[in-house]
Amino acid sequence: MKIFLLVSSMGSGGAERVAATLVNAWVARGDEVTLVPTFSGGGAVFYPVDERVRVVHLARLATGEGRGPAGYRVRVKLLRGLIREGRPDVLISFLPNVSIMTLLAARGLRIPVIACEHNNPSVDGRSRFWAFLCRVFYPRAGVVTVLTESIVESFRRMVPGARSIAVVPNPLPNEVFERGLLRAHEGGRMKVMSVGRLTAQKQFDILIDAFAIVARERDDVDLWIWGEGSDRTLLEAQIERLGMRERIFLPGTTDTLWNELANARAFAMSSRFEGMPMALMESLALGLPCVASDCPSGPRELTRDGQDGLLVPVGDREALSDALRRLVSDDRLCHEMGRQAANSMRERFGLQAILPQWDLLFARVGAGALPGA
Repeated sequence: MKIFLLVSSMGSGGAERVAATLVNAWVARGDEVTLVPTFSGGGAVFYPVDERVRVVHLARLATGEGRGPAGYRVRVKLLRGLIREGRPDVLISFLPNVSIMTLLAARGLRIPVIACEHNNPSVDGRSRFWAFLCRVFYPRAGVVTVLTESIVESFRRMVPGARSIAVVPNPLPNEVFERGLLRAHEGGRMKVMSVGRLTAQKQFDILIDAFAIVARERDDVDLWIWGEGSDRTLLEAQIERLGMRERIFLPGTTDTLWNELANARAFAMSSRFEGMPMALMESLALGLPCVASDCPSGPRELTRDGQDGLLVPVGDREALSDALRRLVSDDRLCHEMGRQAANSMRERFGLQAILPQWDLLFARVGAGALPGA
């Protein structure tokens, strides 16, 4: 089968991780796969992509065409030409801006589009303009996917004309489970890890405050927050104000995240909202004990209502501090919780569980027969 997967960029975000995982899995089983980053002009691909995957950076084709409505029309035209030339069996688009561009470019070509939401649209703060465009264009998709069952009803209210809505979770690559078997033995200073863009959505200011309470009680634990974003200056000032420059670190991005997580004591997530957070998924898959804010969609489903990780109310600094204190103090809790989490994530979100769900979607939109049919 010929598959086109379209995504805004191939940077270090969660949707990009999912894109790389899927295209690698499909090409490995013999599908012909084209990956199209539509808006990134630099050509960077953060996550490893199989050399058999054809990668076409649409922004490179549109060089010199400018931005705004005129530039957008040029990209739609270029994408349409790319689709007509490649004649894929199915188009898969990640995130609203890419999905709307794809639906415009594919109009009249009779190629099914699977539009994928990677956040919780009821709380992600998208503007009225983008909500309106989703309401208008998403009904043209063969299927719209969301990440968890808890999103379905709110999404249906936002896009009442959607023909079909399917719940398809993010997959985890096989390598993360193999890496989990080799988790480093703990020793020396303990590290609490967090990962994400340094933006208001992630509420790292709350995590920093909560950790500072624990850090004043014991001197053998540090906090490392991996990622970049617009809030870096504010967070650095907060760390300075708390006197935590030697205990709380913002080291930027890393292409060896699993290695960093494997050497951590625990993972913490303080987000205001999520879809299905990849960093939390990877940490659980590695057998790392986790605490997460019980934000709309994501953490509760991933931790099975808190069985595989600790959940705390969104924005509650004291509750988060208490949970961090438990994770750095209770060896037995951490070991058992990490073991359960790794087993559960492999069973529910490994490629062997998620790829068949995609095959059902392909058949549902008329893109290909089920394997073995």
